[in-house]
Amino acid sequence: MPKTDEQDKKGTGATFPKKMEPVPIVITGNQAVAWGAFLAKTQVISAYPITPQTTIIEALAELMPKADWPYRFMTVESEHSAMASLIGSSMAAARSFTATSSQGLLLMHELLHWASGARLPIVMANVNRAIAAPWCLWSDQQDSLSQRDTGWAQIYCATAQEALDAVILSFRVAEEIHLPFMIVLDAFTLSHTAEAVLIPSPEQVREFLPPYKPPFKLDVNEPRAFGGLPKPEFYEAVRQRLDRDLKKAESAWTSAQASWRDLTGRGLEAVETYCLEKDTEVAIIASGAAGQTAHAAVDRMREASLKAGLVIVRMFRPFPSSRLREVLAGIPKIEVVDRAFSWGHKGIWTESIQSAFYSLKEDERPKIYGYITGMGGVDITVKTFEWIVRHAISRSEPEPETVWAHDIKENTRGKVLAKK
Repeated sequence: MPKTDEQDKKGTGATFPKKMEPVPIVITGNQAVAWGAFLAKTQVISAYPITPQTTIIEALAELMPKADWPYRFMTVESEHSAMASLIGSSMAAARSFTATSSQGLLLMHELLHWASGARLPIVMANVNRAIAAPWCLWSDQQDSLSQRDTGWAQIYCATAQEALDAVILSFRVAEEIHLPFMIVLDAFTLSHTAEAVLIPSPEQVREFLPPYKPPFKLDVNEPRAFGGLPKPEFYEAVRQRLDRDLKKAESAWTSAQASWRDLTGRGLEAVETYCLEKDTEVAIIASGAAGQTAHAAVDRMREASLKAGLVIVRMFRPFPSSRLREVLAGIPKIEVVDRAFSWGHKGIWTESIQSAFYSLKEDERPKIYGYITGMGGVDITVKTFEWIVRHAISRSEPEPETVWAHDIKENTRGKVLAKK
């Protein structure tokens, strides 16, 4: 544990009082992720820097020497190597963690499939950053959502406190269902912005997260043989089981976050609602840090007699379709804010929301309006949400395809682009 004022000045955290009570400190989202991995008693960390996640690894480099358990901090030559090394350590039953972003996550793509297929409970933080080309340092969700079919659970965070808690929760659920978890947070808006965070005590975390003890592991003292090339029918059965177990992550997460709430007073629901009243005309669906802005936007719209509500969706995989149908029952219009796109098709969140409601009868389905904004770091402000809600209310039917916000004349950015 940190012990001196000089160590505290490094900015990674604070000293715990003798009673090991929770400690409030001001840290960034990236530092909060590092604290989560540290408190989870991670045993193997693979480190490769890429903006804007680099400070996660830097913070862990400062925290881990204070660990009172055996650990390995590995500096590797690429993101591909970072994931490859964790596949090995996780197979050997070590609690394993890394962090990446953008092009680094794309370089890992091959091994993400290996990690989930091998049923390894690796936890990784991805700091959302736009994909090149053109080169971009700012945030959208294209990198993480492009990995939606790799068999990893995905959790999107809106605050630094959520980021810290999500790491600890993810290790617990990942080790229960034997599948990897990706913690996702916005570049700069969350990763580099400092806010007050309550650091749970080691005792709290130890009570919530027991040591990782898999049913079997690679062990030189107990050699085993593993078949690596199954017959087609067995391969298909294995993939079916992966899908079935990944779907269990939603209920496992619900149970784990309820236990975390009992222990700390803080929950982290897969789906959270705000101002969804009987009179709600339009429900906003948002994720990540934009959800916090949407809170303020809904308050302002309610004051202006715009009957808006909000649904924050933290869990993208497995997709919480049943829960969304439950909380949005009776809402006539849904507007989805997308910060990523499936090229040649539509917004990725919009596509998933539409799929969730497709099984309902036509007269029971809400009208779903999709909007693309916030790509490459474009600000999503309170006015952005107000404009989108007004746009949805003014139209009896949604457009056939997702609307790009800058194509609409009423949008300020649209006017600027039109002039150019």
